[in-house]
Order: sequence, then structure tokens, then C-alpha cells
Amino acid sequence: MFSRIPPVTRYLLIANLVVFVLQLVLGEALNALMLWPLGSADHGAPGFWPWQLVTYAFLHAPDNPLHLAFNMLALVMFGAQVEHVWKTKRYATYYFVSVVGAALCQLAVAWLTMSQGVPAYPVLGASGGIFGLLLAYGVLFPNQRVMLLFPPIPMKARTLVILYAAVELLLGLNGWQPGVAHFAHLGGMLFGWLLILYWRRPRPPRTPPRRRHLRSVN
Repeated sequence: MFSRIPPVTRYLLIANLVVFVLQLVLGEALNALMLWPLGSADHGAPGFWPWQLVTYAFLHAPDNPLHLAFNMLALVMFGAQVEHVWKTKRYATYYFVSVVGAALCQLAVAWLTMSQGVPAYPVLGASGGIFGLLLAYGVLFPNQRVMLLFPPIPMKARTLVILYAAVELLLGLNGWQPGVAHFAHLGGMLFGWLLILYWRRPRPPRTPPRRRHLRSVN
């Protein structure tokens, strides 16, 4: 069964599991790979570094293995089918654009909250990329029936995407679930959607090259 998972999804799954084991072994030694808010170095934290735009997505909370489990379940459930359609290069590009887009949105929100005196926190987890894949799945398979885990209600993939986006926006604006980067989730969906629009943009028709008329001189 594992060998049937397409390559990029399989490598992402392995990488996340390996890094999680390293987190359990090394503890806080990997904290500099989390996504730290801009300016957080002034408060004794590792601070922001450019590589964190990607590395944070391979880390998960060591004290909450369900965080990793749900993300990896969604990666296989949605990502594998998206990769089968888009193939390796396009799928990998889309995933990491969603990851980086989620990070940029989170950095912007964290900067705004810190400017208002609200303490910001580092972010980790593949959820930004996963939400991007969820949106891609809804675009590619809008009428496919999927089952929610909690509660177990079947619905169309398109409906699931809209529902999740609405819930994330509501929770992000109201702050009912602190400690969860809701705007990073939305950022993954937003940048994924923008990339899909870019790929689907109308392209001008190709004009055939002009023939050169050569005259022979005798």
C-alpha cells in the first residue's frame, strides 16, 4: 500500500515522520527551524530566518502526536489524488507555494498583533500546505463525496473546502481557538488558489513563424 502512494506525497510523509522523531530525540535543538515572528529575536527568541518559510512545515508539536497524524492523513487522502492528476513537478510546486504563502500570511498577522502589544508565537506544522491541497482537491474533484471525521457527515469536496475556509476565517477573527495559526491555513488556500488561477490563465495563440523569402542571384 505504501508503495502505491505517489513519490512526492510519499517523500513528504517520510520527511515529516523522520523530523518528528528527531524532535523527540533532540528536543529544543530544532526550534530555530520553526517560523518565528518578525522582530521576535529582540525578546530572546531565535528570531526569523528565511529558511523558516519552508522548514516550519516539517515540524510538529512533539507533545501532540495527533497534530502530525491528522496532517499526514490529509496529506495521503487529498495529496495523493492531486499528485496523480498534476504529476510530480506541478504538484511539488503547488505544495511548497502553499507552504510559503501560509508562512507569509502568518508573518503579516503576527506583525500586526505584535504592533498592538499582543505577544506572538512561533508556528510549526504542515497545515498550511495541507489546506492548500484541500483547496486543490476541491477544484479538481468538486463533486467527489468526502466524509468528515468530526462529525462523520458526507459532503461534496467543494462544500468541504468552503466550510473549512469559513470556519478558519471565523476562528481567526474571533480568537476562539488561540494557539492555532488560522490565517496560515487561509494563506495556504489563498496562495494555492492564486497559483491555480495563474496556471489557468488564457494564453495568446502562437503565431507561426514568418517564412523568409530568399531570392537567388545568378
